[in-house]
Amino acid sequence: MILTVTLNAAIDKRYVVEEFKVGEVNRVKECAYTPGGKGLNVSKPAAIAGAEVVATGFVGGHAGNYIEDSLKAFGVKSDFYHLEAESRSCINIWDEKNCVQTEFLEPGFTVTEEEFEGFQKKFRELVKDADVVAMSGSVPKGLDGTAYQKLVQIVKEAGKKVILDTSGTLLEMGIEACPSMIKPNIDEIRMLTGKTCDRMEDMIEAAKEIHKRGVEIVAVSLGGDGSLAVCDEGVFRAVVPKIDAVNTVGCGDSMIAGFALGFAEGLGVEETLRKASAISAAAALREETGFFVKEDMERLYPQITIEKIG
Repeated sequence: MILTVTLNAAIDKRYVVEEFKVGEVNRVKECAYTPGGKGLNVSKPAAIAGAEVVATGFVGGHAGNYIEDSLKAFGVKSDFYHLEAESRSCINIWDEKNCVQTEFLEPGFTVTEEEFEGFQKKFRELVKDADVVAMSGSVPKGLDGTAYQKLVQIVKEAGKKVILDTSGTLLEMGIEACPSMIKPNIDEIRMLTGKTCDRMEDMIEAAKEIHKRGVEIVAVSLGGDGSLAVCDEGVFRAVVPKIDAVNTVGCGDSMIAGFALGFAEGLGVEETLRKASAISAAAALREETGFFVKEDMERLYPQITIEKIG
């Protein structure tokens, strides 16, 4: 079972308008509501790929109930810690005429120290049945930079694999607990190491430095140029075929889902990287965030090459 953690879950609302006009009434042509948050964008593709997935984190109020109900359609089971306050909404406005996207991200509720302690108690029980834990995204108000560090420690104490995908202080403090894997972008690698990473060689050396701190796999997305994975076995690069991407939002989360699947299935680094790359590329072919079609993934899978470069 793959356990995903979304501490700041939301209802993602996508509005399509002909032309977004500030200060005027805008008529919405199309709208779509989906359960959102980076962790849930890991949950959905992992479930599509056939894994048993349980989603946890914080939800609250009627909006929280909606998030849980909506996950059923994706085959994702829910076991959240419930609060009285309403879960947040995140609004994405797509301007058809100008091809411009505008986002409004609500901050969400505040979590108290007692509530976080209650969640940790629930989390310890959920981890017992998990093969892999993937925790992603921001945290609610009230939680500090140690939030993920504490959760990673719980998973490590249980002897399970744990993937951490976050940023800033949460990432900086989280890696002190030595998660099994992280997927930093170039800016995050620069923050963690102080290196400029202007060349591929510099990026690899920076990833190796993080790996030496106790992170088993440091995966780095290179966008259309594929990705890197630095681990004990060496440095591997995934090269993906050229595709006509429709929506790249959430492709990093789909890649995390692929790594979680590879870990759960006991695959080696090369096959895990190939699976993660195929799912991420397949997700880019679809308009919906956190979604892919198996046929796309299966078609792309043999076209992905894995090179050992160090």
